[in-house]
Amino acid sequence: MQGIYSKLDSSPSASPLLGLGLRGDGAPVPLSLAVETEKAQALLQTFSSASLLASAGLGMFCVVADHGLQLPVIQQHLWLRAVLDNATHGLIGLWSWAVVIGLRKKSDLYEVLLAGLLASLIDLDHFYMAGSLSIKAAVSLPQRPPLHCSSLIPLLCLSLRFLMWVGRLKDAWCSLPWMLFISMATHHVRDGVRRGLWVCPFGNTAPLPYWLYVSTTATLPHLCSVLMYLTGTRDMISTKHGVAIDV
Repeated sequence: MQGIYSKLDSSPSASPLLGLGLRGDGAPVPLSLAVETEKAQALLQTFSSASLLASAGLGMFCVVADHGLQLPVIQQHLWLRAVLDNATHGLIGLWSWAVVIGLRKKSDLYEVLLAGLLASLIDLDHFYMAGSLSIKAAVSLPQRPPLHCSSLIPLLCLSLRFLMWVGRLKDAWCSLPWMLFISMATHHVRDGVRRGLWVCPFGNTAPLPYWLYVSTTATLPHLCSVLMYLTGTRDMISTKHGVAIDV
């Protein structure tokens, strides 16, 4: 067993065999300290100035996009309004996941695009419930379609995590349940401004205040990052982004 080493141990002065590295002053760094340092850096990155600015920009985008959708030229055309509203869901999901993982390499861009796609695809259940491709029927449902039940969010995410464990999928996919969480949660919170949250089997909450929707959307990526850190997923993502683990 060669040991575990990290970015802090990757210099020529590091010794993977001993599990030690050297600080700038030449003093040895124990393996456990190096690992804990990387964990702390990953958590601090969640609240970095760039991350906070991105979240503030996300909140501003929500306000601008929602006001733009109220323009008469958009409201007069049902298809245009539906397409732009769905695109807004996708962009919010995309932006939120970008805040969570950061954009360090090309594969991160694919993840971000997938998160946006998932946030948009949720609305397909409108057509499923309507039994038609008619946009008028899809937006005039007597009740809310299944994927808009907020109680499904933890159930689907945990089920996906279980299936990944059963299928022994590699750590590169470890963030997928969290991506699904962000995509669905941002979609539901935005819809909650108009109709509240549908929490089965308890029914619907009151419509969410607009300020609560914007603030929740802006802070949700940071909450997700903290939860990922607490569950160890953040460590796996750090490994995927270049922290070497060689056992």
